[in-house]
Amino acid sequence: MRDLKHLIYFEDLLQEANNDLVRKGKEDGNIALGYTCYFMPEVLLDLPGAFAVRLRAPRCTSPDIASYYMSGRTCHYGRSLMERALEGGYNFIDAQLATETCTVTCRFQEHLEYMDDVINNAKFDIEFTDVPFKKTKNGIDHYEKQLSIHVLDFLKNKYDIDTSDAALMKAIEEHNEVCRLIQEIGEYRKLDNPTITGYEFQIINLVTMVCPKYLIIDKLRETAEEMKTRKPDDKPNYRIKVELVGAENDDPDFTKLIESCGALVVADRHCYGSLESRQPIEIKEGETPLRAIARHYLLTSQCARFMEQQEMRARKKRVADIADEYKADGIIVISNKFCEYWSYERMIDTLVLPRDYGYPVCSIEKEYINSASGQLRTRFQAFVESVELKKIQEGK
Repeated sequence: MRDLKHLIYFEDLLQEANNDLVRKGKEDGNIALGYTCYFMPEVLLDLPGAFAVRLRAPRCTSPDIASYYMSGRTCHYGRSLMERALEGGYNFIDAQLATETCTVTCRFQEHLEYMDDVINNAKFDIEFTDVPFKKTKNGIDHYEKQLSIHVLDFLKNKYDIDTSDAALMKAIEEHNEVCRLIQEIGEYRKLDNPTITGYEFQIINLVTMVCPKYLIIDKLRETAEEMKTRKPDDKPNYRIKVELVGAENDDPDFTKLIESCGALVVADRHCYGSLESRQPIEIKEGETPLRAIARHYLLTSQCARFMEQQEMRARKKRVADIADEYKADGIIVISNKFCEYWSYERMIDTLVLPRDYGYPVCSIEKEYINSASGQLRTRFQAFVESVELKKIQEGK
């Protein structure tokens, strides 16, 4: 396929957290607000005068110093973030909006709070938001109150950010426009012969999470327009289609590795994926903007921290429904080593998805940054061959 016009530019933006557009956003007088989890609504961090940056640690392969503070038996993602912070990689952020969700990223953010010299920025402060474990009315009430106190009041009192309903509506409109564009581009993944790869799509989606949206949206519009006339290769260069499911995954090279083994990634139901985070926010009749945001983020989350039986079963069905919608032949389920929530979820997915929904599953425990590409390549190649064999046996 013809190369996408802005792909190399997008790739360059992902090489470091403090990228060119982040620096431009700060030069424009905005504050940079870091976060690590879907439960910190990025739309609240994109209020006028601020912009959201979902923290990543690209190219971090050896979090040795962080392991001294956090132990080598904790998730590599949290340790990688800590390592990059200790290296000075997040000195550009003016605040970290933390959530009491993932244990290890929570510990990382607590270190930012207690170790005064980690973030070298006079403005820097950190605030924690509690997130409920149930998707009930009481849960939404609690979540809304938490967001009001620990996000809106914090931003208004500390940084003089406009948190009025009018400002929230403006942020929602911008957020929904980004969602619309990402969804439009993502529709091409449903084609019999998709005109975008999983690697390309992940690059495009990631830049919307780590750059000021007002500085990236024009290139998103151009990319969406470009996709309308992009032609697929005459002969598909993949052997099967897969859905990628699981924990934190912000490494496009991991997706590229999967696709180099003949499995085209057509759907991304994982942390940092698009299928939840790029759903437009709907404001229902009688709702305030904040109430709509609280309801949206709590109810759309597919996080493994929701452990009620009906929620766990609903997540499995959601994964299977996505595989049906995107015409996937199999499912790859991933978790980061030492991840508490997703280690259990991955094990259950491996049993339930083939048994109840008939989808072959490849179960992978990985490090944050892919350091065992040879072993993973062997696993993925074997999975592709097994799915191909299954299709032949079924006469497909």
